[in-house]
Amino acid sequence: MVLEVALIDVLPGHEDEFAAAYVQARGILAAVEGCRSVRMTRGIETPTRFVLLVEWDSVEAHEQNFRGTEAFDKWRALIGPHFAGPPLVEHFVDVPA
Repeated sequence: MVLEVALIDVLPGHEDEFAAAYVQARGILAAVEGCRSVRMTRGIETPTRFVLLVEWDSVEAHEQNFRGTEAFDKWRALIGPHFAGPPLVEHFVDVPA
């Protein structure tokens, strides 16, 4: 399992519109093959900052099944107009305990 973490800063005043767009867009992402879970959080100290957490089967599942597809275009069309800049996206794996 791979965790995608996307740090998303939205335009001031667009927080509620972004959250509403995410509600619509979440189903697009959740339906992608290889996507295990989707969660969005919002900053307390910085309310214009959101963190998207997506569990994927692999980095390839994210990049091949979503990033270059029509589903990504639909996803981005819904939430992208609210971005203050490009999201910072990285992938992580669990550290064995």
